[in-house]
Amino acid sequence: MMSQMPQLSACPSCEWPLESGDRFCGACGYDLSAVPARPDDSPTIAMNGAPPGGPWPEVPHPPAEVHLPADLQGTESGEHAPPPSGPVVGSPVSPVSGVRFDRSPEPDEYVLQAPDPRVASGPPTPAEGTAPSTVCVACRAGRVDDDGYCENCGHAQPRERDHMEQEAGPIAAVSDRGLRHHRNEDAFTLGTSVLPDGSPATFAVVCDGVSSATRPDDASLAASRAAADALLAALPQGTHPQQAMHEAIVAASRAVNSLAAEPATAREHQPHQNAPACTIVGSIVTPSLLVVGWVGDSRVYWVPTDRSSPPARLTEDDSWAAQMVAAGLMNEAEAYADERAHAITGWLGADAYELDPHTASFKPDRPGVVVVCSDGLWNYAEAAEEMAEAVPADAAARPLHTARVLVGHALDGGGHDNVTVAVVPFPTPPQGAGSA
Repeated sequence: MMSQMPQLSACPSCEWPLESGDRFCGACGYDLSAVPARPDDSPTIAMNGAPPGGPWPEVPHPPAEVHLPADLQGTESGEHAPPPSGPVVGSPVSPVSGVRFDRSPEPDEYVLQAPDPRVASGPPTPAEGTAPSTVCVACRAGRVDDDGYCENCGHAQPRERDHMEQEAGPIAAVSDRGLRHHRNEDAFTLGTSVLPDGSPATFAVVCDGVSSATRPDDASLAASRAAADALLAALPQGTHPQQAMHEAIVAASRAVNSLAAEPATAREHQPHQNAPACTIVGSIVTPSLLVVGWVGDSRVYWVPTDRSSPPARLTEDDSWAAQMVAAGLMNEAEAYADERAHAITGWLGADAYELDPHTASFKPDRPGVVVVCSDGLWNYAEAAEEMAEAVPADAAARPLHTARVLVGHALDGGGHDNVTVAVVPFPTPPQGAGSA
């Protein structure tokens, strides 16, 4: 007589909700018969009601301006400047914001059930007239079902978005699922364009899905594509790059909002989840101008080719920690040590209180590279100096190699989150230049 399976409400590995009788986790393929000790997991979650440790102190809204690096000359967009960004409406962290905890403990290795010795070592022969089935990459014996899981060991098979790489002329990006999450909820787009005066322009957009929301992977993909489409339409028409970035963020927000009304969202929605949501960050580079725009806690870093010059972070997080520091209530070390540090106060999605796109433009007086990334990277290189140390010296000439190195840096550090990084050389290289 078979022993009774322990009744679990959530997967011990990834905390995916379970149903009675489940033998394997439907998200990560975890073997529930093993039932190891529950790991001390800290996934991205929604903050509902009062936060741990009592209510947060009320603070004034942080200034909308970005603290610009001393060695980079900032410039306004003149007559083409976007509408001024007002303060975020609502509480410092809304009830639907996402929370990210960096450097969470690594989980136990996923337990793979040994192949049934009665199963032939080779793949099963498909019936006549049917498509051949896929063999599991883990146990090499079981058939993979239509949902992407092995029928023998329950292991989740690799998805197309688990690892992505792309080059677009002189720029490149890499995205990886990481070592902790069961899917990649980041997305990116790269693009090149030509301005009305014939000069080249390049851009990169990185979006990070909020894991506590429904369909976070779809949200990031929709936002990145909508932003890219908006930039490709606006830049050749002569729209100032800073205004184009503002409009691209608005377009991305509309794309994410529209997901809330789709039938797929209603089917996947769980009581503890919010509407599809993500963060966004992007950069546009021309021969003389560097523009950044963002909502959320994804970042842009400036790393000069001459490493004797100081690097800089060009964005300011929409997060609880950033607000505490801006209000003078905590120093940076204290704020980021708090468990509420990564509670985001700005995001794209139907549950956001008010869209408040941030944009800034710079005119660097020296060559370098722009690093556009999700928090899956900067959690392991938070300070600008740390990021510059991780960036290879030949980054401008080899952006794809550099993106791979930076993703590897995050994975070597623990890879607790999805990791996405785009590398954009400044100034824009001549048309036809690429990476080695």
